[in-house]
Amino acid sequence: MNHAAKTEMLAVNLAGIQMRTPIIGASGTFGNGEEYDDFVDWDYVGGISVKGLTVEPRNGNHGRRIAETPAGIMNCVGLQNPGIEVFVNEILPRIRVYKTPIIVNINGNTVEDYIKITEMLAGAEVAGIEVNISCPNTKHGCMAFGVNPGSAALVTREVRKRAKVPVIVKLSPNVTDIAEIAQAVEAAGADAVSLINTLLGMAIDTKTWKPVLGNLTGGLSGPAIKPVAVRMVWQVAQAVKIPVIGLGGISSALDAIEFFLAGASAVQVGTANFVNPKIMNEIACGLCSYLEEHDLQHYSQLVGKINVGGN
Repeated sequence: MNHAAKTEMLAVNLAGIQMRTPIIGASGTFGNGEEYDDFVDWDYVGGISVKGLTVEPRNGNHGRRIAETPAGIMNCVGLQNPGIEVFVNEILPRIRVYKTPIIVNINGNTVEDYIKITEMLAGAEVAGIEVNISCPNTKHGCMAFGVNPGSAALVTREVRKRAKVPVIVKLSPNVTDIAEIAQAVEAAGADAVSLINTLLGMAIDTKTWKPVLGNLTGGLSGPAIKPVAVRMVWQVAQAVKIPVIGLGGISSALDAIEFFLAGASAVQVGTANFVNPKIMNEIACGLCSYLEEHDLQHYSQLVGKINVGGN
């Protein structure tokens, strides 16, 4: 299959963001794209969700920030980033050369933080804003907004008022009813939702009896969380009309296909990038092969087609 045929099978307009493929580098795992420049073919990367940004620079959490688990990793990086001003003035001009949609992941301790960052992005050449209301590894902010429908809707509404580009809201899995949160942000103006962020976890060193991570708890990602993520994507896709972006443990084309069948219109690949920096290219090509084998002309023919009618 030639390049043009692959592009035709995978191209998508996601809530107004035109992408060559539905495969996006997940925030916090793909840097700003520059770190993977030697490994990826940008023609098969649908978008870059950049490392989470805040108003002011952050040094992140103290102590150990990453710990391997039997089927993934836990992290408590703490949103280390150079701040929105440095991103807009220094980083963004460099990464535009990839001609891949840039989605800016924004974070805040207050609603005013989200407003300020959105206003600073008003004149920037970015494709979308991903509103992180679900970060589980900072001591305050972020997840507090994502666990309540009212506060989630408030942040979404204020960002949507000021944003010049599509707004994607990233949802937390650490809630009782994620579909309820999704409906709340949809009603508040979200153009799409992405889910799931990491699950809150903990590890203890049995030699020292101390927590492994410096922040005590952290976000669990990787293959271990994929079944939870697929279930939540399926629930949310049935509850909202806006596009759903699925993520959580995707490390192969077949993993991505599960999310499409569950109702995702696009996927983000995170932890797998650490294991194989070429993984997004491999997923895109594997998806094309799957479509060809099943006589399908476009991946959208998979979206939401889960067969729940019995064996």
